[in-house]
Amino acid sequence: MGEEATRDFNERCAQCSEVNWGLTDGGRFYCRSCHNVTERTREVVSADFISNTRIQTISKGLRKQEKTDGGCEWYVCEGFQLVLKKQAEALEALGVCPQMKDEILCNFWRRYLQKSKQAYCNRPAGETVKALSVCDSSTDVDSEPERPSLLHLSLSESEGDLQTDCSFASSTSRVSESTSVCSGSVDGSLYLMKNQREKLRMTMPMTLSFCYMALLWLREPMTLSDLLRFVVEGHIPYLNVFQHFPEKMKLCGLDLKIFCVESWPVYEEVYSKMLELAAFLDLPRFPDITDSCFLHPDMLCMKYLMEANLPDELHNWTCRVVKKICIGEADFLTLVPGNKSTRNVKYDVLAAAVIVVVLKLLFLLDDHYEWLLSDFAEESNKNNKEGGPYFEFKKWYKVIKCSLDVEQKKLDEERAKYLWRCEKPLFYSAKKKSKVLKRRQMVVNLQNQFGKLSGSVQPAEKPKPSSFQLSWSEENTDGSCFHGHSLKGILQEKCGLLTAMNPAYWLCTVKLCTEKLCGHLAHYREVDFPQSYHFVLRLFSFLLRIQPSYIHDEVCVIEHKLFNKKLCKKSKYNTGLRK
Repeated sequence: MGEEATRDFNERCAQCSEVNWGLTDGGRFYCRSCHNVTERTREVVSADFISNTRIQTISKGLRKQEKTDGGCEWYVCEGFQLVLKKQAEALEALGVCPQMKDEILCNFWRRYLQKSKQAYCNRPAGETVKALSVCDSSTDVDSEPERPSLLHLSLSESEGDLQTDCSFASSTSRVSESTSVCSGSVDGSLYLMKNQREKLRMTMPMTLSFCYMALLWLREPMTLSDLLRFVVEGHIPYLNVFQHFPEKMKLCGLDLKIFCVESWPVYEEVYSKMLELAAFLDLPRFPDITDSCFLHPDMLCMKYLMEANLPDELHNWTCRVVKKICIGEADFLTLVPGNKSTRNVKYDVLAAAVIVVVLKLLFLLDDHYEWLLSDFAEESNKNNKEGGPYFEFKKWYKVIKCSLDVEQKKLDEERAKYLWRCEKPLFYSAKKKSKVLKRRQMVVNLQNQFGKLSGSVQPAEKPKPSSFQLSWSEENTDGSCFHGHSLKGILQEKCGLLTAMNPAYWLCTVKLCTEKLCGHLAHYREVDFPQSYHFVLRLFSFLLRIQPSYIHDEVCVIEHKLFNKKLCKKSKYNTGLRK
């Protein structure tokens, strides 16, 4: 009777050119020779015919899962592409240039897929063998004879779907159903079997490296510390980003190990992966960072001086330091991938370190001299009735410490209260869906009830993103803004130039370490340095959300460039240096 059902369908199979058809469960014609399933279906008029006819069917393997659970076949690279798409859209909403997503980031991603041999190349035979070795199954799948051999990729597509290489798709799709239970994606288990350093395997932190690389290429006014802060504040999808996946992309088992993040992104990890990516992709020299770019030290120093509530006159001193040690040149600031002869620049850390060095030049920061200058400025302000007030380090310290303690406590509480579980519950079958949703709703109700009983305040709406974490206004009458304060109380004129009254300077370290051996250029312990110096490092480490030791390393490098001649003759200047 099966032959009678397919007697009128005489078209040749597009895959093997045979005429040997059967019917699937869904009423579609399939080729018994190569198991190719066509889009043609047989129209059935009589219901009695269906009940009295035995139709030959096939087991559809992963396609059967699509029918029962509503899921579909997808690959790990498709998941990461969707993450990049969501992150690029969030950055565009924050004001980033629209061409970042469709031109810069998309081209970087295409190049990565080609270099890592996931697309835009002939699939290596070893990968096919590895896929087939997992389980030699007889499960059959639908094939598409006219599918192109290259990925047709665009981050603007609705779901970021990828059309995968035909040979690779057919081979990995033959993994048995027992393997698909371990992961929702087709190649989740194979993906984790790969060596971590092999072809720079994609991870969630690397999505941020891609974004920062695109931002740097466009010279957007967003540093890496800003990018990571927006991630933590929830303005850029990263934590629990898989809740934005379409319903058809089922996540389970090993997929959660790939896409589920349970830690905050780390500055050093994202930055180092960005450098590795740029070298791996064989990218050319990035566009030059000139003095008109936001990432130039002169521009960033101005921003951080405003955020740290320091006098505007300090900007002249930061510019002098930048010019003196030639760290404002385009050749120094511009990234050249793979060039190991030059030191890579962390723009935000460099600008913060320049400000710290200037504060040491003017105030020494040895827990003694800065307080003497502050007492002198306080006395001068009492007698000063004309012009702006003199800058008092002691008063600035009290104002900043109060605000910093409040903001740091708020940040620590937010991190401690953060719920790592996503709002959208994960379920892997239609049978468990209602049970999981019911349990989730019960948890939410209990949390609301306990919150009302304990009198806890409901969390406020997510604040709008801002480039400044600390803001100060000169209109405040309490004198908490120091932007317009003068440095005349600590400067003296010498040979037509204003110089610091402070003749001494102490170095953080006399000799730099080897970064490859120690991991740092200098070692930092709070007990070994003055409290004033540690407080300034703590302020900028809060603004950049990094460890104080990273800023301390950059301070040591700047000092050695600034006092290079004196260090070469250190035997004559041992009294002026302190280790």
